[in-house]
Amino acid sequence: MFATIASVPIGWLLLFFIIPMGIVWLYSFGTNAGLTEIKISGTFANYARAIEPLYLTIFAKSVGVAALTTLICLFVGFPVALAIVFATDKWKPWLLLGIMLPFWTNLLVRTYALMAVLRTEGYANQSIGWLHDKFGSLMTLVGMGPPQAYEPMHLLYNNFAVVLGLVYVHLPFMVLPLYAALDRLDKSLIEASLDLGAGHTRTLLNIVAPLALPGIISGLIITFVPALGAYLTPDLLGGPDSQMIANVIERQFKRANDWPFGAALSFLLMYATFIIIALQALKTKRTEGRV
Repeated sequence: MFATIASVPIGWLLLFFIIPMGIVWLYSFGTNAGLTEIKISGTFANYARAIEPLYLTIFAKSVGVAALTTLICLFVGFPVALAIVFATDKWKPWLLLGIMLPFWTNLLVRTYALMAVLRTEGYANQSIGWLHDKFGSLMTLVGMGPPQAYEPMHLLYNNFAVVLGLVYVHLPFMVLPLYAALDRLDKSLIEASLDLGAGHTRTLLNIVAPLALPGIISGLIITFVPALGAYLTPDLLGGPDSQMIANVIERQFKRANDWPFGAALSFLLMYATFIIIALQALKTKRTEGRV
C-alpha cells in the first residue's frame, strides 16, 4: 500500500528533477561539439574555469549581497515577528495575512512595482522632493536663503537597489520562521525576567533570542539560499556592476550558448547551498542532542 502511494511522488521526482539535474550535471563535464551538440568528455576544465578569479569575485560578491540581505531581513523581521506574536487575537490573522500576501503576487509584478517607486520620477523621489520644498519654505520663513532645487537621486540600477529589492522580496521568508519559533515561547519566562528587573532589552537578548535560536537559524538559511541564487531582482534593478552569480549563469545558458560552463557554475552554486543546509542540519542535530 505504501509503495503504491509513494510511487507517484517518487516517479515525479525522478522524471522532473533528478533526471534533468543529472543531465545538467553530466553537461558540466562536457564540451561544446557544435551549435547545439554537447560532448560528455569527462573534463574538469569547466570547473577549473569557474574558479578563476573573475568568477570567484562575482561569487564572493553574491555571497556578500546575500549575507547583507539576510542580516537586514533579520533585524527588520525580528521586531515584526515579535509584534505579531504579542498582537491581540483579533489582529494576529490580519498581520499574518499581510506577511503572506506578497506570496500571492507574481515576483515580476512586485519587482516592477518597486521600480515604479525607485525610478528617477518615481514616488520615492517625488516624496523626498516634496519634503525638500517644504523644508526650503521653512528656511525662507526664518530668514535663511532658499535651498537649491532638488535633484532626483539615482535609486535604481545600482547595488542599493539590488539589496533593497532582495530585502523586499525575501523578508516574508525570515518573518514566518521567526514567528513560528517566537509563538512557541513560554511567555511566563518573559514575565519572570521582567518581574525580576531584567528590563526589556536584557530580556530580549538573554531570554527571547536564545530560545528563538532554532527559528533564527532556519530564517537565516531560508532567506540566504534563495537570495544567493536570485536572478530576476539583480537583472531588473541592478546595473552593470550589480550582477550576481545567477546572472552570469543565465548568460552562459542563453547568450553565450556555453551550457557546459553554465552547468559547472550552477552546480558549484548548488554544492555551496548543500553545504550550508548540511551545516544547519548538523547544528540542529547537536542542539537536539544536548536537549
